[in-house]
Amino acid sequence: MKVLVIGGGGREHALVWKIAQSPLVTEIFCAPGNPGIASLAKCVNLEVDDLHGLLAFAKDGSMDLTVVGPELPLTLGIVDLFQKEGLAVFGPDKSAARLEGSKAFCKEMMVKCGVPTAAYGAFTDREEAVAFIRKHGAPIVVKADGLAAGKGVVVASTEDEAISAVDLCLLDEAFGDAGKMLIVESFLAGEEASFLAFTDGERIVPMASSQDHKPIFDDDKGPNTGGMGAYSPAPVVTDALHDEIIDTVFEPLVAGMAKEGCTYRGILYAGLMIDNGVVKVLEFNARFGDPETQPLLSRLKSDIVPVLMACASGSLEGIELEWHDKAAVCVVMASGGYPAAYEKGFEIKGLDEAAKIDDLVVFHAGTAEKDGRIVNTGGRVLGVTGLGTTVAEAIDKAYQGVRVIEWQGVQCRTDIGKKALGR
Repeated sequence: MKVLVIGGGGREHALVWKIAQSPLVTEIFCAPGNPGIASLAKCVNLEVDDLHGLLAFAKDGSMDLTVVGPELPLTLGIVDLFQKEGLAVFGPDKSAARLEGSKAFCKEMMVKCGVPTAAYGAFTDREEAVAFIRKHGAPIVVKADGLAAGKGVVVASTEDEAISAVDLCLLDEAFGDAGKMLIVESFLAGEEASFLAFTDGERIVPMASSQDHKPIFDDDKGPNTGGMGAYSPAPVVTDALHDEIIDTVFEPLVAGMAKEGCTYRGILYAGLMIDNGVVKVLEFNARFGDPETQPLLSRLKSDIVPVLMACASGSLEGIELEWHDKAAVCVVMASGGYPAAYEKGFEIKGLDEAAKIDDLVVFHAGTAEKDGRIVNTGGRVLGVTGLGTTVAEAIDKAYQGVRVIEWQGVQCRTDIGKKALGR
C-alpha cells in the first residue's frame, strides 16, 4: 500500500520511520518532509496548510492512507476534505480537532464530561481577566486560546507576571488570532506526564506512558517550548494510575465527544499533572506529541499501520499494542536563542558518526539540505533518541549521540529523563 504522511518535523520523521518497517507498505510519501525523512520516503513540495494541493496529490497518487502529523491541517479540516472524497485518512475531523484548536472548547468539554482539570475562566476582555487574576492570586496560568506552537502558555509566579501575559495576548497581539481569547486557570502542582491513546470514537487503545520536558533550561527553568525532550516509560504513571487515566479521563471524554456529535477518531493526547497520585488534565492535543512520538514509536513493537487504518475506518476492535521492554529517551537539540529569535543556516556536523551508534536514531525536525550539507532551519532541530534496558541506560545512549553532533549555537538540556531516576 501507498502512504502519505503530512508534516516535516521530528514527529513525522518518527512516523515515517515506523511506517517504513511495515510489510504492508510499498511506498511512502511525505509533504513537505525533511532531509532525514528523505532517506525513507519521497518528499513532496507541499506545505501542511495546502489542503487542496494535498488532496489532489493523494487522489492522483492513489494513496491508500494519509496520516496527518501536525495540528494545523487538522484544525483547518483536512480530514473532512479527504473523507468527503472517500480517502482513508488518520486524524480527527475539524469539529473534534477543536480540542486542541481552542483551549476554551477543550475546558468546556472537560467540565461537561467530568474530566478532572483546573478551575478556569475564558476572557476576551483585559479588565475581566485581570480581575480574575486579582481574585485568585498567584501562581496562576495564562494560555492563548488558539494554536501557538506550544509557546502560548505562561506559568506566572506573581500577579503582575500574569497580567503582563494577558497584555501580551490581548493588547500586544503576540499570538495573533490565537490570542484574541485567553484562558486563565488555577496553577496545578505536581509532575507532568503525557498519555496518548488511539481511539475510533468508542474503543480506546492506550500507548505507553511518557514524559515531556517543556521549559528550555535544566530543572524546568525558563520559558516553555514545544518540548526539549521526552522519555518512555514514565514511572510516575503507575499501573494503577494507567487504568485510572483510562477510566476517568479518556473514556468520559471520548463518550462525551460522541454524544456532542463530534466523534473523535485518531490519536488523543492528554497532558497530565500528577500530584501525590491525583491526576488532573492540563490540556488535550489532537495529534501525536512532539517529542513524545520519538521515544514511543522507538519502543512500539507492533506494526503501526493496521492501527492507523483501524482508526481511519472507525473500528479498533481486536487491536492490541505490543511494546519492547527497553526504555527510550529523546533529547532535543535546538538552535541557539530558541524559543525566542534564533539564527539558522549553520552546518550540522557529526550526523554520520551518530548514525554508527547502536540503539540510537537521530530524528530530523528543523533541518534542510543546502549545497550538499545539512543545516539548521528551525528552533528544534534534531531529536536524538536512544534505547536502553533501563531509563538510565537510554539517557546515556541519547547523550552519547548528542556529544558527537554540533553546529554553531546549538543548545540542549542536560537533564532529560532525570525525574525517572529518582523513582
